[in-house]
Amino acid sequence: MRTTNIKDYSIAYIEKDLQSLKANDLIERAKQFHCYVIENSDDGVIIGVGSIGPFWGSKTESSLFNIFVDPEYQRNGLGKMIINTLEMDEYFLRASRIEIPASKTALPFYQKMGYDFKNGIDEIDSEELYRLEKFNSDKVNTIK
Repeated sequence: MRTTNIKDYSIAYIEKDLQSLKANDLIERAKQFHCYVIENSDDGVIIGVGSIGPFWGSKTESSLFNIFVDPEYQRNGLGKMIINTLEMDEYFLRASRIEIPASKTALPFYQKMGYDFKNGIDEIDSEELYRLEKFNSDKVNTIK
């Protein structure tokens, strides 16, 4: 975040956001979500991560969370690999709608991956994030 998001967010915002990412919180979330990591094959260091889980406990909606790629490895297709993996997960496949909170920096990437503004609202919210969504056409058509 300190490297990738610095052009879109203040240092104070980034540091506050990083303070909210406590290891124990992530471990607790991992009990409810499916988390995927990409490791560097040379040394086993994690260079990418992404999670998917129910949207506020819903069985018909899911959300993507904590999608990051180490800045040294960005622009090599790893972000796309993470999204593709998350979109094969059971939480994605069972959902009719998938939401993602997107940073200003990540907005163009998620739009390329088929996510659009939730309810057509193309403004950042109080958390300085865009709310994006994608509809799972297989599930939407089955519901109708």
